[in-house]
Amino acid sequence: MTEPLHYDVTGSGPVLLLMPGGAGHPMGLGPMTDRLAERFTVVTYDPLGLAHGRLGRPVPDQRVTDWSEGAHRVLQEVLPAGDSGYVFGTSSGGIAALDLRARHPERLRHVVAHEPPCVTLLPDGAQQRADLIRQLTGGRLPSAEEESTSPMAVFLARVLGPFTTYTPPFSAPAGLTVAAGADSRGQVLHRTAESVARHTGSPFTEFPGGHLGTLEHPVACADRLAETLLPH
Repeated sequence: MTEPLHYDVTGSGPVLLLMPGGAGHPMGLGPMTDRLAERFTVVTYDPLGLAHGRLGRPVPDQRVTDWSEGAHRVLQEVLPAGDSGYVFGTSSGGIAALDLRARHPERLRHVVAHEPPCVTLLPDGAQQRADLIRQLTGGRLPSAEEESTSPMAVFLARVLGPFTTYTPPFSAPAGLTVAAGADSRGQVLHRTAESVARHTGSPFTEFPGGHLGTLEHPVACADRLAETLLPH
């Protein structure tokens, strides 16, 4: 049986699908969403339904393809027949956005992937992945009890490991911009975003702030995103 979809819609204009980072919980994205809703119909996808009453239910290890196929189903529900939409994904959501673009380019106008942690693309990718997981988890995965109460714990236990093994297709269909935070320069995820751009033959740009720029500088990031998308 097909799992139900969980998403919220606000604003008017061209459809813009937002794919949050972490475990997909849209916590903290309200200010950015409000700003974008002045120009777009903003569809915020919650792949695990954690913001829709499913936090506390058991979550298996996540697959990138499940998130991207779910996002495609969302677009099928919200897009008028024959139309296409914009997509913005950050962090783990950025990885899902890359996979969505590779699988279903026909429904997409343009995709922006912000600091997708595809660290295995780096020359020292295996070591960088191990370091990233160790840094974020402190060397200990969350307990089942912690997972039941915290989206961050779900991310660390069920999303971080499998998602950071993802490698985007080489020279995938056109219509992608890869972004990194200006404050991330010199850090591994900025280098990773540049590598993703080279790997896919896509333009690279910088957004305000760092990895969490969408939360720390929501209006500036929303405006930068609109500037990136609307020419397409």
